[in-house]
Amino acid sequence: MILRKLKNVIKGQLFNGKAIVLIGARQVGKTTLLNQLAQESKQPVLMLNCDEPEVRILLENTNISQLKLLIGNNKLIIIDEAQKVKNIGLTLKLFVDNFKHLQVIATGSSAFELHNRLNEPLTGRKLEYQLYPISSGEIIETYGLLEEKRTLENRLIYGSYPDIVMHPEQARKYLTELTQSYLYKDIFSIGDIRKPELIEKLVQALAFQIGSEVSTNELANMLQTDNKTIDKYIDLLEKSYVVFRLGGLNRNLRNELKKSKKIYFYDTGVRNAVIQQFAPVQLRNDMGALWENFFIAERKKRNQYDEKFCNSYFWRTNQQQEIDLIEETDGQMTAFEMKWNKSKKAHFPKSFLDAYPVKETIVITPDNYLNYLI
Repeated sequence: MILRKLKNVIKGQLFNGKAIVLIGARQVGKTTLLNQLAQESKQPVLMLNCDEPEVRILLENTNISQLKLLIGNNKLIIIDEAQKVKNIGLTLKLFVDNFKHLQVIATGSSAFELHNRLNEPLTGRKLEYQLYPISSGEIIETYGLLEEKRTLENRLIYGSYPDIVMHPEQARKYLTELTQSYLYKDIFSIGDIRKPELIEKLVQALAFQIGSEVSTNELANMLQTDNKTIDKYIDLLEKSYVVFRLGGLNRNLRNELKKSKKIYFYDTGVRNAVIQQFAPVQLRNDMGALWENFFIAERKKRNQYDEKFCNSYFWRTNQQQEIDLIEETDGQMTAFEMKWNKSKKAHFPKSFLDAYPVKETIVITPDNYLNYLI
């Protein structure tokens, strides 16, 4: 059993008068985490799986009297795949407002649908957490430091979804099933996608551009569509936890790129699967970009799990000066450069250091990356 950091975080927030919403991509382990919480609960638990039609019917257009009958003597109510219930936000609001002795936890894989249905009804009534593929910190806590070091290259290639971490010998099989059966499922069912094949081509194009600035106009020309469609599809991919954006920092210098962005994958295995690139690290020509994607995604997990709140950017000028990752906390900045090849020197431009309140500059290599992830 992999020890998930969010389990103790959620346990610490139980019975505080708010609904808990657990979001994240399919197959990252949300249901497994719920089952662990149920098994460890000292209170009676009601598990509701919204894949079952009768459960959806019970929760749709319900009222307080019906909920009382449903709840019975249970104190912890767990609702899995909650996004499949119409008006789920109103239902959760009834739970929170009328049953103060209860704790309700809901999960969902489709951020865009859950957010649309939850935000307004549950304003001030929910705590929301995102579950990611397995983090380096979770690998260490479950298997130890040596296993984290030993499996690093494998996770760079095949990623960190739970099934892949636990069954590395079947990594390609699981990744193929994930990318073919689950990756776009929510988008196709909810996102009003008129050209499904365009989504797949867009994801492939983004996979080849990790570590590089992404131009909506160039993507539109490449895929023979318009900028508006590209922006919409990237937004859907981000809201379904396939990719995430990193914006460019531009405040002080005239030659900084404006409105620029990079796009990274939450999981490098998914990135490699969509372009079918599973060569070992010694034979790859994209290790710099892959290492950059891996660390930035891992840092994102670490910051959110540990509630380290910061703004994240990259920085680039018209003269191609660049910094991979900048984190801003309380007005102070930390600048990161990622180098897979430890012999390559990193350079932090003087123009950046002079223009911004930089607290620290850090070069991330396979030797020291864990210092900044745990």
